Amino acid sequence: MTPAPHRSHTDDLLAFIAASPSPYHAVASAVTRLAKAGFRELRGTDDWTGTSGGCYVARAGALIAWYVPENAPTYTPLRIVGCHTDSPNLRVKPNPDTGTAGWRQIGVEIYGGVPLNTWLDRDLGVSGRLTLRGGTPGTPRDLLVQIDEPLLRVPQLAIHLDRKVNEGALLDPQRHLAPVWSLGAPEEGALLRRVAAAAGEDPADVLGWDLMLHDVQPPGYLGVEQEFVVAPRLDNLVSVHAGVTALVDTATSVEPPHYIPVLAAFDHEEVGSASQTGAQSPLLERVLSRAVAARGGGAEEWARSLAGSFCVSADMTHAVHPNYQERHDPGHLPLPNGGPTVKVNTNQRYATDGTGVALFREACDRSEVPWQSFAANNAMPCGTSIGPLTAARLGVTTLDVGVPGLSMHSARELCGAGDPAHLAAALRAVLTAA
Repeated sequence: MTPAPHRSHTDDLLAFIAASPSPYHAVASAVTRLAKAGFRELRGTDDWTGTSGGCYVARAGALIAWYVPENAPTYTPLRIVGCHTDSPNLRVKPNPDTGTAGWRQIGVEIYGGVPLNTWLDRDLGVSGRLTLRGGTPGTPRDLLVQIDEPLLRVPQLAIHLDRKVNEGALLDPQRHLAPVWSLGAPEEGALLRRVAAAAGEDPADVLGWDLMLHDVQPPGYLGVEQEFVVAPRLDNLVSVHAGVTALVDTATSVEPPHYIPVLAAFDHEEVGSASQTGAQSPLLERVLSRAVAARGGGAEEWARSLAGSFCVSADMTHAVHPNYQERHDPGHLPLPNGGPTVKVNTNQRYATDGTGVALFREACDRSEVPWQSFAANNAMPCGTSIGPLTAARLGVTTLDVGVPGLSMHSARELCGAGDPAHLAAALRAVLTAA
């Protein structure tokens, strides 16, 4: 069995993932934990003057949270953990109700880099948010919805009707990605009525919505000694959960941190981060600079703060695949349960440099956490994350790191059961560095 300290952390991670089928739910799950630790919400229209202690700004699928120790100078440097709340999936189209040949179906759109075959023959629920009447004038209210019932399914064609199914044929998204959910003729508004009913709301009050599908099979353990975790959305809820855990531990520690610890969880990383809640937006910069100004600092103090700051961009990375070892660089073969993996790319697909590696290694040494390195095979293009975007926008030393796993972007991914706790411990050491 997984060692007790790791098992406790990973059990909590699995509960976090199960409660977070959408980016909006991930933010809500994180906020619940932050509020329990004494963090308070700041809204854009609030007066932030003099704010200290634990604070957070939540905006749709993004979250910026930070902790200001008592009497911290306005120029105190930042220690930032960056991550993202979104995962590749199937999202419901604006006019979803469709069907053919006596089947009721819904229209979906592919979000991010989805291995489509992994979504076939899985029991799917619906989650996301509804935007409803009843808020303040001109500001409708949002309501999270989560239907964990096996409501939909994308059925694969039987092998008897497709003898080439195992020959690598590609799916046609237009033909093959309309999940079935009932029998009968298409009925306009049927899906929205079902979702609204599950939320206890009148469909007539729904003004807008952002809905997506999720696999209702719960996360769990795998392996002879349960040494692996299998779950949806490990990329990147492993990092969100680790970042929240590290921030809460830092804020509630007896010893105050020497820096201002920050968690930045962005949305839309899987589609390029170019949105009002993505890493390309000014959200992080505006929130943190405003927090400095609220404590009496100006442009000089903000510049001094950034000059001494450090960011760890935490995102999943690739473990060596036992069936495709040739796709990996032979000198960089990360394994599950070997510790968080530093990601390096000289073409700046990752923002890691020697200074960042040194800072992270020192944090791992202090927390007694093993660590590994990843570099892509020269013949294979490299992925990227929010690290380069943060480095370019704020101009701070940035390092890309992640838990190594298999089946990245699949409807169900795999990582080592001990690595999430390793990552949280390393991030905690970064945030509390002397």
